[in-house]
Amino acid sequence: MIQFVLDTDSLTLFQEGHPAVCEHFLRHPPGTVAITVLSVEEQLSGWYTQVRQAKSPERLDWAYRRLSESVKFLAQLEILTYDQKAMHRFELLRKQKIRIGRTDLRIAATLLELGLTLVTDNIRDFKQVPGLKLISWSDR
Repeated sequence: MIQFVLDTDSLTLFQEGHPAVCEHFLRHPPGTVAITVLSVEEQLSGWYTQVRQAKSPERLDWAYRRLSESVKFLAQLEILTYDQKAMHRFELLRKQKIRIGRTDLRIAATLLELGLTLVTDNIRDFKQVPGLKLISWSDR
C-alpha cells in the first residue's frame, strides 16, 4: 500500500543516488513509495527539451541516452495518475490563491485526494497547501 510519493525534486535526487534519499527509499517495502504522472511529465519534458536544443551530435547522443535512462527508471516505479477528483481539488486550491507552481499544486491536489505523504525538499512552497502531509528525505 502506497504511503509516500516523491515529488520531482526528490525523484531527481533519488535518480542521482543521493545517499539520504536512497537510504530512506530502501527502508520502505516495495509498493509503499510512488511518484505521480506529473513528475513523469516534468522529467520527460525536460529531456525532450534537451533533445530539441542539442546543437552537436555529442549533446544529442547524451540527451537521448538520458531520456532512455529516465524512461527505464520511471517505468520501475508505481505511477499515480492525475484524475478528475484531483483536478477538482486542484481547482479548489487554485481559488485559494496558493502561490506555488501549477504542477506542484496538481501534485498536492493528487496527494490530498489520496491521503498520502509528499516527500519533497520544497517544504517552503508545499507547506502553503492546507492539510498536505510533508516530509523531506534529503536531510538538508
